[in-house]
Amino acid sequence: MGIIGWVFLGVALIVAFAVIGIYNRLVGLRQNVRQGKADIDAQLRQRHDLIPNLVETVKGYAGHESSTLEAVIVARNAAQNGEPDSGSEKGLRVALDNLLALGEAYPDLKASTNFQELQRELADVEDKLSAARRALNAAVAQFNTAREAFPAVMFAGAFGFQQADFNTLDDSERGTVDQVPQVGF
Repeated sequence: MGIIGWVFLGVALIVAFAVIGIYNRLVGLRQNVRQGKADIDAQLRQRHDLIPNLVETVKGYAGHESSTLEAVIVARNAAQNGEPDSGSEKGLRVALDNLLALGEAYPDLKASTNFQELQRELADVEDKLSAARRALNAAVAQFNTAREAFPAVMFAGAFGFQQADFNTLDDSERGTVDQVPQVGF
């Protein structure tokens, strides 16, 4: 083999190693996106698991609020069986807000240690859920940037790397996050 053959072989090896490096990097970044989605699912599952305890606690103090309690149970079951970003999560959020509002109507319930602890746990889960959504969006941004950067953009589609979707506000959150909260004393 002559010098031209060795040069061609060297260039081919460099290209092959570059493509392998690009592929492996995209696989790692895609795994980060999948992990972010799994983290959100875990937090949603934890939220769904808290709800029966919250409902039972409220039943003890406000048992005659059966329509509110049933709405929470129905919404929880729908959300548990639905997609994480579906309207069922919106329905659950509205039903939970109504359930937590009962604390204002029933002072004994509001003073209950169990109710306060469950509210704290629910707030903690919501904070973790927000953090998981931010982490997912960071992973998606990193993956999409790597996928669209040169030279990966030449190979990403052929290797089956599709653009990942960001976790965005659902319809229940749109129009409320940009409003100034009303504070009354």
